[in-house]
Amino acid sequence: MDEFHQNQPIFLQIRQRLVEMILAGTAHEGDALPSVRQISADMSVNPLTVTRAFDALVEIGVVEKRRGLGMFVIDGARATLLAYEREVFLKEDWPRIAARIKALGLDLKALASNDNEGQRS
Repeated sequence: MDEFHQNQPIFLQIRQRLVEMILAGTAHEGDALPSVRQISADMSVNPLTVTRAFDALVEIGVVEKRRGLGMFVIDGARATLLAYEREVFLKEDWPRIAARIKALGLDLKALASNDNEGQRS
């Protein structure tokens, strides 16, 4: 059974796992995604939760429902997801991360050059 984080809704965590499948190339453009039933059984979650995850991907425009066949990755999905995820990161995640870096007194240049210390002298 998969473990879920308490600080984020389960449907968003399932959505993120599907996004990672597409970005990593595990699910290619044109491929069918696992069914709602399969995911809900594998992860021991309500099918409505899985449906919400798929609906979020349909809204972004990377997945389409084919009546009677299931959910499929559409052409151009990877590029669309990369652009979408980058925008979300820069608008939502990066400001919080940058503030945390500053608050901790870490050196951004050192962090960027893979210096594990990353601390200012």
